[in-house]
Amino acid sequence: METNKFKDIYKNKNVRFAFIFVVGLLLGWLLFGSSSGTKQALVEEEHIHSEAEDQIWTCSMHPQIRQDGPGKCPLCGMDLIPLKSSTQSSGEAVDPDAIMMSQEAMALANVQTTVVSRQNPIKEIRLYGTIQADERLSQSQASHVSGRIEKLFVNFTGESVRKGQTIATIYSPDLLSAQQELLEAAKMEDISPGLLKAAKEKLRLWKVSDEQIAKIEKSQEISPTIDIQANTSGVVISKNVSQGDYVSQGNVLFDVANLSRVWALFDAYEVDLPFLKVGDKLTYTLQAVPGKIFTGKIAFINPILDPVTRTAKVRVETVNTGMQLKPEMYANATIEAPLNQYKDQIVVPKSAVLWTGKRSLVYIKQPDTETPAFKMTEVELGPSLGDAYVIMSGINDGDEIVTQGAFTVDASAQLEGKLSMMNQEGGPAMTGHNHGEVDKSTAGASSTSSETHTTPVKIDPAFKAQLTKVYNMYLGMKNAFVASDAKKVSAEAKSVSAALKSVDMDLLKGDAHMMWMEQLKTLNSRVNAISKSDDIAKQRHEFVEFNLAFYQSVKMFGLVNKTAYYQYCPMANNDQGAYWFSETEEIRNPYFGESMMSCGETKETIK
Repeated sequence: METNKFKDIYKNKNVRFAFIFVVGLLLGWLLFGSSSGTKQALVEEEHIHSEAEDQIWTCSMHPQIRQDGPGKCPLCGMDLIPLKSSTQSSGEAVDPDAIMMSQEAMALANVQTTVVSRQNPIKEIRLYGTIQADERLSQSQASHVSGRIEKLFVNFTGESVRKGQTIATIYSPDLLSAQQELLEAAKMEDISPGLLKAAKEKLRLWKVSDEQIAKIEKSQEISPTIDIQANTSGVVISKNVSQGDYVSQGNVLFDVANLSRVWALFDAYEVDLPFLKVGDKLTYTLQAVPGKIFTGKIAFINPILDPVTRTAKVRVETVNTGMQLKPEMYANATIEAPLNQYKDQIVVPKSAVLWTGKRSLVYIKQPDTETPAFKMTEVELGPSLGDAYVIMSGINDGDEIVTQGAFTVDASAQLEGKLSMMNQEGGPAMTGHNHGEVDKSTAGASSTSSETHTTPVKIDPAFKAQLTKVYNMYLGMKNAFVASDAKKVSAEAKSVSAALKSVDMDLLKGDAHMMWMEQLKTLNSRVNAISKSDDIAKQRHEFVEFNLAFYQSVKMFGLVNKTAYYQYCPMANNDQGAYWFSETEEIRNPYFGESMMSCGETKETIK
């Protein structure tokens, strides 16, 4: 019955036409639609494949290298970076000075960004010093009478003594006479009691005790010798006489220090003094006691600066439990000082800042772009916080900046003729290996070189000669880095430190004097850290900052009859790049040694 009903419906003319129309549409889609979709997919796949083939990879240090895919530069071994990104032709409205990078390129270059914010900065100050005896617990052991040292009971520096211990016996003719006077005065006590009193007082002034005086009176025997007893317990820190020496009354025989309490004395540079105050808590470590952290509070800050080192002594007092702390031990301290005058300022990692010697630059990620784009901007730096900087101006709260891989972004900008460290006004992209210089044939008068903008000043030739001596010592340290010999590096760093101390800053006047003081702070702190370490990685980390400050000095003040090659490796310092000086144009990399000896190039020649 259901079948008959379907036949009746099918016989209806309108229903039959509708059925045929639906079947026709279905067949048309099957024949043509799926083919069109397949063709569209093939077109899209071919377009993507074509764009991938159009991707060109190059080396930031050797722009003449061109490859179709990622890899290593055949000249220096650096990772290649994309010259163009397939997404850069998307037609997005991006600032013309910005450099665009695909997500793939950012991942390969390890480019990382961070949104900056306002903080209450804390400055980490490093102090270097030594353990010293507490001056208040030190005493001199002097001779109370004139005479000859008959016997010495303390024979060497470092020997321990206790209070009341006999440390020397002295033969004294004057003492012999004084005892005879005592006996004669005792016979005349009934006639002249004042004479006996005076004789006893004379002996007391020579530290003869009342018991000894009574013994002399009772025995009627006199002795030409007298015992000198220690007036304090401690350690002999200086021995000034030997057995048989003649001494006068008041001559110092020994200096004795009580080491139950000691001082940790640190050198603080004048630029750090505003951030230090009495009562601040600090921590310090000793090379001689590895793995242990000592804490203390600043008890005193010397109000007078050393005229040579431009430092003031900062004192921390501590109990010397177990006599672990010994005078002249090296100590390294760290103190975290809140910068209240810089509250609510923007703070960025040091890795985000590219420094050219005069300008400080960061790359800001442009907002609201599908393809990541970065634009260089100049910032004004505030105080250094150790691994970060306070930013006074140039970026705003909420800006997203490049904090890792900024040099790679800058290299890409140079390759495409955008604003960059070495190209302040933009210009044609680099097409050859020109050591960081813009092609002057196309860039015109506005092109700049890799040379930083440190202005030379006229100075006393004597100062230049002293700085040249520092440079000569520096070369020894640099060559030790090339050899990756940590012990040699430490020894050569001490020579550099000694040469720096011999530089007479009074030869500089006005601004030049102030500039050298600022540079000297970094030079001294970094070279001291290098000399006190036996870890080549830590030494190289300090070497990075030393070179940046030393470049300013060499560029500003000059050298005597020297040609200095200022060289650069972009892979050093965790791919942030690092500089050094060399006496030859040949690249001998101090940051990698034999593992990557020839990586780098000469950025500037200073004569």
